[in-house]
Amino acid sequence: MKITHVETHRVTVPAANPPFKWRNGLGGSAPAGDGAVLRIGTDEGAEGVALFARPGAAVILEDLVDRVFRDELIGQDPFQREWLWHRVWELDRIQELPLPALGLIDTALWDLAARASDRPVWQLLGGFRTEIPAYASTSTFATTEEFLDVADQCLELGYSAIKLHAWGDARRDAELCRALRAHVGDSIPLMYDGSAGFDLPDAIYLGRALSDEGYLWYEEPMREFSITAYAHLARAVDIPLLVAETSDGAHMNSADFIAAGAATFGVRASTNLRGGITGAMRTAHLADAYRLRTEVHGSDIPNHHLCMAISNTTYYESLITSSTVTRERYVDAAGLVHAPRGPGIGLPMTLEYGPELQAFIEVP
Repeated sequence: MKITHVETHRVTVPAANPPFKWRNGLGGSAPAGDGAVLRIGTDEGAEGVALFARPGAAVILEDLVDRVFRDELIGQDPFQREWLWHRVWELDRIQELPLPALGLIDTALWDLAARASDRPVWQLLGGFRTEIPAYASTSTFATTEEFLDVADQCLELGYSAIKLHAWGDARRDAELCRALRAHVGDSIPLMYDGSAGFDLPDAIYLGRALSDEGYLWYEEPMREFSITAYAHLARAVDIPLLVAETSDGAHMNSADFIAAGAATFGVRASTNLRGGITGAMRTAHLADAYRLRTEVHGSDIPNHHLCMAISNTTYYESLITSSTVTRERYVDAAGLVHAPRGPGIGLPMTLEYGPELQAFIEVP
């Protein structure tokens, strides 16, 4: 079997309705824009697709396919995913590929292989579970009272844990974290995501407050350029750190966080920020060797498959963006997410990529 065509198809990435905000300095949800689907086909009819669902992604992907990816892929065996994964990283040395684009070819090839075997990707990866609990991962709301009301709604809907994305003010965020713990009690797992909003002194201050309140993990309080800063933070706070979400290098970079003692809870993995499915699985196996967790980042459909395949992950991340909370479509009334059953990843294979594709687009 040989790859014979590599195509891009533009899709509309809808704006969030209603729009939402992130912490101070990051703005809010993106407007509607042109995303893209990468489609890889073969001489035997097997095909696979991957979605690049960010506004402006279409221009980026069309350029990469026309200049780089198509010539690299045509004539290759689509089942040699490991070789082609290495080729993408080799190309990155000169191209400086956008982080979300590093895994698109790999994800499409896993989709192709799973469709060819008539199995979902998570089973082709080996399969570990068929259901997993979801946690409610908030966007940023205006007041403590609004956060507490959202938490009540999430728990009533079956979510078993809550993660905060707060304002990016260490002292105000610490007060919110204390208020949420007092509100929900000691039995509900709580997590905090700093979205890289702090320097080391503020990260230490907030981390100590989270430790006092028994939060499960402390995620990305600082930009992940300085592993040394994270090592200092790990020594200064008791709360376990979840790191390496947005840093370059997939498992290679995650290894340095672990070696520095900075990944005291574990590391992040996702298809869109850690080099596709292959990069995410490498990261997970690396962390498992050190008896650390690999928590899957994001709630799009490829990461749904990762949650079912990675043994050392504990939750599915379900984004909550409105103060009137509804369960994400994958989450049932018991707060569980169940394994996909269709072949491949589950993206539609229609050439038009019309409205039916929108069900697979999570608006970041």
